[in-house]
Amino acid sequence: MKVTWEEPGWEELAPHVGRRRLPGWDCTAGLVVGETAALMVDAGASLGEGAWLRAEARRLLGPDRDVTHLALTHPHFDHVFGAAAFTGAQVFGAAGPGAVFAHGGEELRVDAVRHGLDPRDAAEAAGALVPPRHSVSGERTLDLGGGVRALLADVGPGHTAHDLVVLVTGEAGSPEVVFCGDLVEESGEPQAGPDAAPSRWPAALDRLLALGGDEAVYVPGHGAAVNAAFVRAQRDALATRFGVS
Repeated sequence: MKVTWEEPGWEELAPHVGRRRLPGWDCTAGLVVGETAALMVDAGASLGEGAWLRAEARRLLGPDRDVTHLALTHPHFDHVFGAAAFTGAQVFGAAGPGAVFAHGGEELRVDAVRHGLDPRDAAEAAGALVPPRHSVSGERTLDLGGGVRALLADVGPGHTAHDLVVLVTGEAGSPEVVFCGDLVEESGEPQAGPDAAPSRWPAALDRLLALGGDEAVYVPGHGAAVNAAFVRAQRDALATRFGVS
């Protein structure tokens, strides 16, 4: 299915792949469109933002189509708090974060409020949070129809203990696109919070680069799309910063 990505706020990455940079935390949400299915990558920072993203996707997809799959790159509030708005979609995440969702909702709520999310929105989203039904350990490919495929790969730990990346391939001649989550950031220095695994982060980026290769478009969790050279430079900077090879 061909999508017109000229709608305000949408950026075309390939004929079948687009993304938005969301307000507030400059967080990326991606949309991958096949002939029979559509994948959203990350869900926004609140139920309201998730619902708005879903409505935007429906507008782009046209009558009688909806988001069928949702991939969550990592369990931080600005990427997952909108997930409950995607009712009926199959939700994927890296293996293991179930405990973060089931028992860490309060921690995510506190973190969201600390970063400026309205306390009522944070409480609503934390209360609705459920673990992804489909856990990815290693790799899993989704066939979205029409030759469009999304490879979900658990490449972490790194930015968190549970980092999922999404490699999208489509028609011949169109670039591969890699949604990196916050393993890569362009609009600021990569953030290493208490749930990061700094000593293993460079190795996670090595795996990411091995998947995408030199010609892919790499989409950070925050900021503008970058190339493999940018990811490699950030990988080396992280290795120096954390004292690993």
